[in-house]
Amino acid sequence: MIEWRGEGMVLAARPHGESAAILEVFTEARGRHAGIVHGGTSRKLAPLLQPGAQVALTWRARLEEHLGTFSVEPVRSRMGAVMGDRIALEGLNATAAMLSHLLPERDAHPRLYLRSLALLDMLGEALWPLAYLRWEESLLGEMGFGLDLERCAVTGTREGLAYVSPRTGRAVTSAGAGEFADRLLPLPPVLRGTGGGAAAEVLQGLEVTGWFLEHRLSRSLGERPLPAARARLLAALARAG
Repeated sequence: MIEWRGEGMVLAARPHGESAAILEVFTEARGRHAGIVHGGTSRKLAPLLQPGAQVALTWRARLEEHLGTFSVEPVRSRMGAVMGDRIALEGLNATAAMLSHLLPERDAHPRLYLRSLALLDMLGEALWPLAYLRWEESLLGEMGFGLDLERCAVTGTREGLAYVSPRTGRAVTSAGAGEFADRLLPLPPVLRGTGGGAAAEVLQGLEVTGWFLEHRLSRSLGERPLPAARARLLAALARAG
């Protein structure tokens, strides 16, 4: 029997059989990992398996490649703290859904794990939308699709950067873009670390990160659209202004 213990963030739980659930978590040492929780849909356990919850885990299986089973104990619930805040609720669900959708299974990403915990711990704060944008940038970088916005890909200059190449993810100046400007993505100042981080600026930045998440990272995993939870978060941010 193989066994490991650790702590993780709940990404999703879906019913399995009569009373069990297949739990998906993100852990520091083992990445995105799934397992069966017996009684996972019961009144006792189901509230512990909400997205964003922090749980102590014991995973057991006969062989490493088996799905295995989880025993879980609560560490921290985040869902109750965000129920009265629409942006926080949509943000929690979007973060969990994006990790579930984009992370390879059983592939450790400790830096992204710690950044994800820090992001969820900021839920409800005024600067959370900007932190989420930075998190999407780090997610792209962690998965090998990072943006390079320090200097122009054509001229090498650092000033006057106005666009992002959808092919390379590199910044381009207006002069460097020339007649191809209409084929490039606009580069919002917030992605260059300037601006006040207002909702409108963050949404502009999320349009850029979203393009690379959907057309580069997500497509590298198959023809799957990004989770609807992300679109709901962006809609909530737009309504909040």
